Amino acid sequence: MYNLDMNKVKEIVADIVKTRTVENVAFVGCGASKSELYPAKYFLANASKKLRVAHYTANEFNCDTPDWLGANTVVITASLGGTTPETVKANGVASAAGAAVISLTHSAGSALDTSAHYSIIHGFEANYAAKLEKMGYAMALALELVQQVEGYDKYEQMLAGFDKIFEVCENAARSARKAAKKFAEQYKDAPVVYVMSSGASAEVAYSSSICLMMEMQWINSGSFHAGEFFHGPFEIVEKDVPFILLMNDGKTRPIDSRALDFLQRFDALTTVVDAKDYGLANAASGGVITYFNPLMHTAVFRVFAEELSFIRQHPLTKRRYMWKIEY
Repeated sequence: MYNLDMNKVKEIVADIVKTRTVENVAFVGCGASKSELYPAKYFLANASKKLRVAHYTANEFNCDTPDWLGANTVVITASLGGTTPETVKANGVASAAGAAVISLTHSAGSALDTSAHYSIIHGFEANYAAKLEKMGYAMALALELVQQVEGYDKYEQMLAGFDKIFEVCENAARSARKAAKKFAEQYKDAPVVYVMSSGASAEVAYSSSICLMMEMQWINSGSFHAGEFFHGPFEIVEKDVPFILLMNDGKTRPIDSRALDFLQRFDALTTVVDAKDYGLANAASGGVITYFNPLMHTAVFRVFAEELSFIRQHPLTKRRYMWKIEY
C-alpha cells in the first residue's frame, strides 16, 4: 500500500547506464517540486564519490544552462501537475543537449510526462504517504544512480528504509492532529512566521515557508538554514516571535539543538516538529536516518498546515494570483 515501485526505478537507471557513462546529475524544478528534489540531491552529493550533483530552479537552468550538460548527464525534473512551463522547457533544454531526462509527475500524459525520456507517475491524494511519493522517487533514483554507477555501501540500509518509511510517516501524520491544533491556535494571528531546519530537511523548511505559509495562507514568512541562524537571523529573536523548527534525527541534530536552545532562552514562540518524537528510527537505521528526515517532516507538517487553514478559514487551495492571471 505504501511502497514505491522500486523495480521501475532500477529498470530506468539500468537502461540509462548501459548506454552512457553518467558523470553528472541535475535535479530541476520549481517551488514545492524543487524543494522535494532537494533530499535526493543532498543524499547523492554526500554519498557519491564520482558524480557531480546539482540542484536548480528551472528557469535558472534554462537561462544559465551549465556548460557540463550533455550526454553524460541525467536530468531529473518534477512537477505535480506536469504543466509548469519552466520545468517543461527544462526537459527540452536537457534533451537538446543530449542528456537523459527522467520526469516525476502526478499527471500521466502531461507535457512533462510526454517530453521526458522516462517518466514516473506518482500518487498524491490518497493519504499523507502518497504526498511523499514524488520526494521518495527522487531519492530512490538517486540511490540507484550511485549504486549502479559506483556502488554504495549503505545501499541495503537505504532499501530497508524505503520499505518502512511511508507507513511510519502515515502513522506519524495521523498522530499529529492534537499538536497541530495547538499550533494553529497559537499561530493563527501571527504577522510573520519563520521556518528553519538543517541537513536533508533544509528545503522542507523553505517550501513550508514559501508554499504552505506564503502561497497557501498569505502569511508573511521567511526561512533559513538552522546552521545560518547564528549568522544573522537570531538578531530578530525576542519573546513571542513565531518560529517553526523542523528538528532532525541524525547527523545534523546538533545544529538544530543549538538553535532551539537559543529560541527557548529568549522565549520565542517556538513549534518543534521533531522527527525523533514521531518515530523516524522505526523506519531507518542510524547509518542512513539523516536522509529520511524530509519525508517525516513533510508528512507531519502538512497536518499542521491543514489545521492552520481550518482555524483561519483560508483553504490551502485558495489563490489570489497563481493560475488566475498572466504572470
